[in-house]
Amino acid sequence: MDELGFNLPVLIAQVVNFFLLLVLLRIFLYKPVLEMLDRRAQRIREGVEAADKSKERASAGEQEVARQLDASREQGQALIAQAQEAANRIQQEARSQARQEGETMLERARTEIQLERDQAIAELRGEFADLTVSAAEKVIGQSLDRQAHRRLIDEVLAEATFKEN
Repeated sequence: MDELGFNLPVLIAQVVNFFLLLVLLRIFLYKPVLEMLDRRAQRIREGVEAADKSKERASAGEQEVARQLDASREQGQALIAQAQEAANRIQQEARSQARQEGETMLERARTEIQLERDQAIAELRGEFADLTVSAAEKVIGQSLDRQAHRRLIDEVLAEATFKEN
């Protein structure tokens, strides 16, 4: 094989060296590199899983915040409705109280007017009786019993007033 440029013992030695190198590389280099790559792949998977879990937690947190905002909004609207209802109730109570006070004042004014009217009528009767007696004295030309005539005039006026009502 020399003619072809092959040296058989060198060729066998090179083939043995190649396989020996292949076994040594496989034991000392290939397995540690594969283990390192596996560990790295595992860390990457764990990182991706952690990121996914973080996204899920963030999404759940956002949903919780949205739910709490909705609940707060509803609670705020309920409070506003209660406040409006209370304001309406207070307004109605104030109106009712003002109406009652107005009616009380009106009744009091009517009573006072009635009393003043009665006083004015009584004074008018007295003056009318005095005028009548004075006029009768002047017409007759003599003094009359004022008490008797006054009583008589009061009775006539009372009957006239009773008939009017």
